[in-house]
Amino acid sequence: MTDAVAYLHTHDEAVAAAHRVAQALAPGAIERDRAGASVVPREVLGVLDGSGLLGVTVPVEHGGPGLGPRTLAEVTRILASVDPAIAQVPQGHFLVVDILAVWGGPAVRKRLFADVLAGRRIGNALAERGGRHAQDLSTRLAGDDGGRLRLDGRKYYCTGALTAAWVAVSALDDGGRLKLVLVPRDAAGLTVDQDWNTMGQRATISGTTTLDAVAVDPDLVLDYAAAYAVPQQLGARAQLVHAAIEVGIAGGALRDTRSYLRERARPSSEAVRAGAESVAGDPHVLHRYGRIATRVRAAEALLADAATVLETVGLVPADADAAVTGSLAVAGAKAFASEVAVEAGSELFALCGTSATDERWDLHRHWRNARTHSVHDPVDWKYHHLGAYEIGDTMPPNHGQL
Repeated sequence: MTDAVAYLHTHDEAVAAAHRVAQALAPGAIERDRAGASVVPREVLGVLDGSGLLGVTVPVEHGGPGLGPRTLAEVTRILASVDPAIAQVPQGHFLVVDILAVWGGPAVRKRLFADVLAGRRIGNALAERGGRHAQDLSTRLAGDDGGRLRLDGRKYYCTGALTAAWVAVSALDDGGRLKLVLVPRDAAGLTVDQDWNTMGQRATISGTTTLDAVAVDPDLVLDYAAAYAVPQQLGARAQLVHAAIEVGIAGGALRDTRSYLRERARPSSEAVRAGAESVAGDPHVLHRYGRIATRVRAAEALLADAATVLETVGLVPADADAAVTGSLAVAGAKAFASEVAVEAGSELFALCGTSATDERWDLHRHWRNARTHSVHDPVDWKYHHLGAYEIGDTMPPNHGQL
């Protein structure tokens, strides 16, 4: 927690704060990418935590500004255009804030929302390795002979957990029911490793969290199964943040492509033979740049449209049809943005030439980040559910990854 945390009242204030954080992120983005999990980016995360952005979605009735998906998407896009790894760190945080807003009891809301508004971030420990899929859970929440609750398990892909104040842990209770447990980061028996060694999104340090007989406060246990047993927008809002990260990556790649073309690139020998004196005279460069720039802007427009749809649907949808409308709007935006981000990271080199591959520029981080983040969940299934609904009236699944 920082000493002085800003309180942001409006969308415009939140966007201005995001630009300030992005400005702080920019100088060290390459170094953080190169360092990966070997260096914990505590300084810039402190800037994020003190910016007031962590509290933008806390409901008004709980002391927050109650800003919605439009703000969340734009703030995330701005941060991700500079450093998508840092932009991803609070993704789970915002999901948990939403879960608390809908499903939290008075005690957990009072305690957690006060901390969030004070700049204390929530990390996640939701996924696991070793099972049939990432949500095939072996982590258990069990009661002992004295009625005390304990958590035992091992989690991976724990984005934000290393530097958080709280960790949200999914687990099965003694009856096999899915629970979400809020655990202080400094709780005895909870450890977070820096065993994160991926080609992209390296500074998220989303490594292993181990829970060894971690004591649990019963007031900090939520019925996670119930949250997805009714029409909901928790998944759509979580996926909106992921879509915004992809759009931000695409925008950052396009920005760096433009800068390199204007400031460093030479025309190819083939273009010179055809009469070009600079890259601005190469018709193929202009065509390819114009094409990818248009696709990036289309991704930005789809993101904004999806956020607007979610604003209309609300955090608690009126019915299943309303929930489907929001989920599919986000699914389309996320699927398209994932493709465009990967494409923009690759087109950068087709446009800028061999000199752009020099390691000093670290320009390949855009493609690595996009490719790593885009496989967070399968794009093909998003398109499948869109098509199944439009053509066959098949309702999409009501889970957290659509």
